[in-house]
Amino acid sequence: MIQFATLDSSLGKFGIHTSKKEICQIFLPNSSSYQTMPRTPVEKQSSILKLALDELNQYFLGERRKFTVPFDLMLPPYFNKVLKAVSKIPFGHTASYQDIAVQTGNPKAVRAVGNANAKNPIPIIIPCHRVITSSGKLGGYGGGTDLKEMLLHHEGVNLLNSFT
Repeated sequence: MIQFATLDSSLGKFGIHTSKKEICQIFLPNSSSYQTMPRTPVEKQSSILKLALDELNQYFLGERRKFTVPFDLMLPPYFNKVLKAVSKIPFGHTASYQDIAVQTGNPKAVRAVGNANAKNPIPIIIPCHRVITSSGKLGGYGGGTDLKEMLLHHEGVNLLNSFT
């Protein structure tokens, strides 16, 4: 049972796609791919979809720093390893692509870390916005660097001194 809903937040409208057991995908506000997807009526929303909506709403209201909604990443093993490391970056902190490459046991895989982040199907839940360059610059982001900067600002990250 595939379900879909949108969430209006202070940073834009996000799309949430779930299966019967887990969250499958989060669409960022600049994505046009979810605009025509049929919304699941509120009265028919599964407990997983409701949980995902509640947790994301709490995050945007500043009331949540960690997520409990279940997910399953169907990605290549190294990408899974990277995103698992990214998921451990605490709220309000950042890590560099290089840091993540080192944590995954492959210090030269900086580009692969960037590619794994680009394939992250559930941004915010797996906070790829917290990954920045070694020089402290934002780097890329599927939702655009403006959204990445807004998410980091939402979490209280000082971009001038971002390695905290």
